[in-house]
Amino acid sequence: MSQPTQLAALAGQAGTRFILALFVDLNGKPCAKLVPVEAVDELAAEGVGFAGYAVGAMGQEPKDPDLVAIPDPASFTPIPFVKEGLALVHCDPHVNGKPWPFAPRNILKVLIARAGDAGFEPWVGAEVEYFLVKHAADGALVPADDADTAPQPCYDARSVTRMYDHLASVSTAINQLGWGNYANDHEDGSGQFEQNFKYAEALTTCDRVVTLRYLLNVMAAERDMIATFMPKPFADKTGSGLHLHLSLTSGGVAAFPAPSTEDDRRLDLSATACSFIAGILEHACAIQAVIGPTVNSYKRTGAVATTSGASWAPRFPTYGGNDRTHYIRVPDNNRIELRGGDGSANPYLAVAVALAAGLDGIKRCADPGDVGSGPTREGLPATLLHAIERLETDDVVTGALDAAIEPDSGIPSVAAYFADLKRAEFWDWHSAVSPWEHTHYLTAF
Repeated sequence: MSQPTQLAALAGQAGTRFILALFVDLNGKPCAKLVPVEAVDELAAEGVGFAGYAVGAMGQEPKDPDLVAIPDPASFTPIPFVKEGLALVHCDPHVNGKPWPFAPRNILKVLIARAGDAGFEPWVGAEVEYFLVKHAADGALVPADDADTAPQPCYDARSVTRMYDHLASVSTAINQLGWGNYANDHEDGSGQFEQNFKYAEALTTCDRVVTLRYLLNVMAAERDMIATFMPKPFADKTGSGLHLHLSLTSGGVAAFPAPSTEDDRRLDLSATACSFIAGILEHACAIQAVIGPTVNSYKRTGAVATTSGASWAPRFPTYGGNDRTHYIRVPDNNRIELRGGDGSANPYLAVAVALAAGLDGIKRCADPGDVGSGPTREGLPATLLHAIERLETDDVVTGALDAAIEPDSGIPSVAAYFADLKRAEFWDWHSAVSPWEHTHYLTAF
C-alpha cells in the first residue's frame, strides 16, 4: 500500500476529521498544522510546509526555503479524547526534498540505522515525570492540589485519589492508544506525577513521549491546571526526570544478559552491555548538555536534598545495580536506566546521543570500571555553560547531533548551532536580575 493510500485508510478507519501534522524543534517544542481529512492525500504525498525560522530552533533564517513536514503513517495516532475526530501524525521535516539534518527525529533515525549497521536494534522505555501546578491569587506557582502539602508525598494514596479524574483520563487515553499503561503514581514532590507505558522500538517510544507531553498539556488545561516538564519548578522539591531505559537486541535476541559461558561478568551483564554502559559514562559530561538542556536542569542535578530528604538526581557518572543514586541504574540484566535526563530533554536527541555513546563504548570494548563507580571520578557539569563546553570537545556527542548532515552538503554543524543556542540561553539567564539578588544585595552595603 502506498503512503498516501495508507494514511488515508488509517484516517478513514479512525473516523478522523482533522490531522495534526506534528514535529518538534531542537528544544522539543511541538509544532503542527491542522490538516482536514479532505487533504489527507496531499499531506501524505507532498507534506505540509512551514516557515522554518518561525518554527524556532531549526537551523533556519527568514530567507531560507520552507520546511516540508512529511508524515510517517506508522506514527498515526487517533486522539478523539482530546477532540472528536482529531488525530496526530509525526512528521520528518525536509528541505528541498531532503531530510533536514536539524530535525531531531531525522537525527535519531540516522543513529538507529547506525546501530543496525553494528548489528543491533535499540529499544527504549521512558519515564515521563511532570508537575501539575497552577497560579495562586498572588501569582505564585503552587501545586494544583491545595491539599498536596506533605513533606514526603510520594505514592500517597490520598493524593492519587484527589487527582483521580486527571490520572484516569490520561491512563484511559494511553491504553486506547495501545501503549500499555501499567502504573500511575504520585512522585516525590508535591504536585508531581508519573504515568508509565511499556517500552518499544526507540523511534516509537520517542514519538510517544512527545505525544504524551502534548496530551498531558491539553488534558490538564481542561481542568484548569498546568502540566509542566520543567526540571525544577520548586527549589525545595524533587525535580522531574526523563529516565530512559535502554536495551539492545541483535537478530531478535537480547544483547544485554550475560551468556552462561561468560565468566567475567558484572551484574549478570554481557560484555556488550558493560561496554555500552562504559561508553555512556565516558561521554556523560557532554551528554548532559543534551539530556539536561536548560539552565534549570542544573538545579535538579545540583540539588543536595529536598523536603522529602533526597534529590533522586545523579551528581556523578557512576553505575550500579538496583540503586537509584547512580547515573546508570541496572535494575535487571535486560536493560539499563539512564537517570541523568530531565523533563526538558528532547527525547529524540536524548536517545540519539545515548546510543552514539553506548555504541562507541561497544566499538572500543570500553570498561565501565567497578560496580558502584565508573571510568572517571569527575562530577557532572555544574551548569549548562559547563555542559556546553564539554559537548563542544566531545567528537562522539557532536557527531551524533551532526549525524544527519550529508557530506559536502554545505549545511553547517547542528552541534555548533545547538551549543550557540544553549550558550545564549545561559547568558540570557545570567544577565537577568532575580528576587534572590534583591533580597541579598539591595540593602547589604
